[in-house]
Amino acid sequence: MQTPPVKDGPRINDEIRVPRVLLIDQHGEKQGEMPTASALEAAEEAGLDLVEIVPNANPPVCKILDYGKFKFQEQKKKNEARKRQKVVELKEIKLRPNIDSHDYDVKAKAMHRFFEEGDKVKVTLRFRGREMAHPELGMKLLQKVKADFDEVAKVEYEPRMEGRQMIMILAPR
Repeated sequence: MQTPPVKDGPRINDEIRVPRVLLIDQHGEKQGEMPTASALEAAEEAGLDLVEIVPNANPPVCKILDYGKFKFQEQKKKNEARKRQKVVELKEIKLRPNIDSHDYDVKAKAMHRFFEEGDKVKVTLRFRGREMAHPELGMKLLQKVKADFDEVAKVEYEPRMEGRQMIMILAPR
């Protein structure tokens, strides 16, 4: 026994199997509730399709329109929405505990650009050799980063040691 194929999208013409529908004609005017058969006749007279717009209403709302055109418009809407969607990326900025002020400014400028683009920033502070003896210097630096970006970003992951590095994640406000 084979199950009928599942169709995506709204039901059209003979697929609408409810006794009564609320009809909207091709000009967008409400024609009121009527038997499905007469709604189908009206669509045929106009040379268009009867498309179920709101299937779970009582009675279902159907509209007389060109189904091909309708599908095309829906596809265009989906593509537009996909274009406008921004994927949030995680950018990484690597610092050292005894970073020079100018080098810090360069990194800060890059971080500002990332926040403007709507991306999150992972600040990684790498300790090498004897720098491990002074994790408080690293903490001080990350607190400075936190203070400098307070108005444009919020801390998503507080500064924490992970092996030989200290990590903090900031997200745009």
